[in-house]
Amino acid sequence: MSDATAITDNRAATDRREFGWRTVLFGFLRSRRRSSRRESEGEPLYTDWHHPWLFFLAVGTMLLSTIDAFLTLRLIELGAIEINPVMAALMGHSTSTFAVAKMLMTAAGILALVFLSRAPFLRRIRTGLFLTLLFSLYACLVCYEFVHLMALN
Repeated sequence: MSDATAITDNRAATDRREFGWRTVLFGFLRSRRRSSRRESEGEPLYTDWHHPWLFFLAVGTMLLSTIDAFLTLRLIELGAIEINPVMAALMGHSTSTFAVAKMLMTAAGILALVFLSRAPFLRRIRTGLFLTLLFSLYACLVCYEFVHLMALN
């Protein structure tokens, strides 16, 4: 028996690189790529770990988007009109089409902004600041809709 065959026979039956929920949980809790590997690289653009503030902004923006959808539907029931032509067209199909499309578009935008959060925009500002701006705009929009809802009731 050759040395290569002996080494192959001594390997464990399970492959340690198998993917499962344990891998996801372990990778989430112990992300390895948080900083650059070498001093000369500078700050890495893409990492395994994102700041908890980005998680708060992403979840908060999705929640505000959901509240915005419900408030928009309620305001339309009370006689308001949708001024966004894309959303108005989706509402023409059905309210479920509107809600699903709104959530998918918001989620895709948030994922892109979180993924590119360290990327410089026009070599000046981090893209992650756009997520803060989006969160702030949604918060203002929900407050605006809430005030109008109170005025109509």
